Amino acid sequence: MTTRRQNSVDQNKASLTRRQFIGSTAGAAAGFMIVPRRVLGGPGYQAPSDTLNIGCVGVGGKGTSDIQAASTENIVALCDVDDDQMAKFMVNQGNKPEYQPKYDKAAKYRDFRKMLEKEKLDAITVSTPDHTHAVIAMTAMKMGKHVLVQKPLTHTVKESRLLYEEAKKRNLVTQMGNQGHAGEGARLVCEWIWDGAIGDVTEAHVWTNRPIWPQAIDAPTEIPSVPPTLEWDIWLGPAPWRPYHPAYEPFNWRGWWDFGTGAVGDMGAHLVDQPFWALKLHHPLTVQASSSRFTKDSYPIAEVITYEFGPRGKMPPVKMVWYDGGLMPPRPASIPDGRLMGDDGGGVLFVGTKGHIICSTYGANPRILPESLMQSYKRPEKTIPRSPGIMEEWVAAIKAGKKSTTDFEYSGALTETMLLGNIALRMKDAKTVLKWDYEKMEFPNLPEANKWVHKEYRQGWSL
Repeated sequence: MTTRRQNSVDQNKASLTRRQFIGSTAGAAAGFMIVPRRVLGGPGYQAPSDTLNIGCVGVGGKGTSDIQAASTENIVALCDVDDDQMAKFMVNQGNKPEYQPKYDKAAKYRDFRKMLEKEKLDAITVSTPDHTHAVIAMTAMKMGKHVLVQKPLTHTVKESRLLYEEAKKRNLVTQMGNQGHAGEGARLVCEWIWDGAIGDVTEAHVWTNRPIWPQAIDAPTEIPSVPPTLEWDIWLGPAPWRPYHPAYEPFNWRGWWDFGTGAVGDMGAHLVDQPFWALKLHHPLTVQASSSRFTKDSYPIAEVITYEFGPRGKMPPVKMVWYDGGLMPPRPASIPDGRLMGDDGGGVLFVGTKGHIICSTYGANPRILPESLMQSYKRPEKTIPRSPGIMEEWVAAIKAGKKSTTDFEYSGALTETMLLGNIALRMKDAKTVLKWDYEKMEFPNLPEANKWVHKEYRQGWSL
């Protein structure tokens, strides 16, 4: 069922010429000066030397919008373990009613490893379940490909660290797909806090309406047949072997320990991102968690995770608290009666010595409280460069040989922090505040928690 597109000799020659320019970030920057757009085709024309060859792993769900966002470039190959997902994408092209053959010429694969071996790619996007992010991204980076990975970056703390180290060693342009980081609201929150709008921030409270999928359940015992359209072994990837069940694929994998990262992994990259950036956080000193019941297979319905961070430059120590499953922080008196805290999806509340800042999911609609402070506050000049979008920023960074704002250095530390909460959750019976040694990647006061920093991969899979 898998086929490769047939390139003509002329296409191969053109591709080789293009790759001479984009073989490295430095070469890419030079190539754009050699073939100006205005010479080749007028306004809006993109020269072949300006165009990246991209392969996209995962076409369903978020993969659809990732592919569309990357379509300013040459989408050389599409990969998905589920032929049904591929067929739906090819017909609907993002839920458009009419068929559009834009991606017909892209080679189709089930196995990302074959795609990487056979196709001449500059970069890939990874829009798959959490447990396969690291192995796909690492395989691509070892082959010199630039990578964008959907949130959360990885399934384990150690995977995040290893991806960052590999990207740094190879000087690759990386990005995590947390689109709120590219928004105007996130930038305003940073600029206001750095300007001292609410004084020193001592607390940050973050909440979400997730999970919106089943959690705190046992694994199903039925063993239905694997659909002939699905490569179940590749879908499992490094996870422990278990029989196929529709409770895992294509969507509800988020609630299972072996595949997803729960509510904090799903939405933390969009919500924890706001205090992480604005408060210049990196790694917590301690983490503690409490929750409703969970099982050996599945995350709890609701939880609270508390992180303590030390001082950062002139910023004082700060406590950050995460809430999910309908739990929320106490409502400050400074919020007018009847006003929604955040939005239906969640929000962030910054507690400062002079007031509060509250924003919605993705950092949207930030507001200083009390209202009198919002009205009297003289906003500073905009100092953070504005972003065209998380995907567009990554593509532009590859071509210019620059860093992205949420590259693996930043997003790796953010992901590690989020996932430390899941480790604390597993250890809740110990009734211990976990101390985190960032350099050693271990918990010195509770060594039994160290086994959750990484996981054992199924035979045949590795980083």
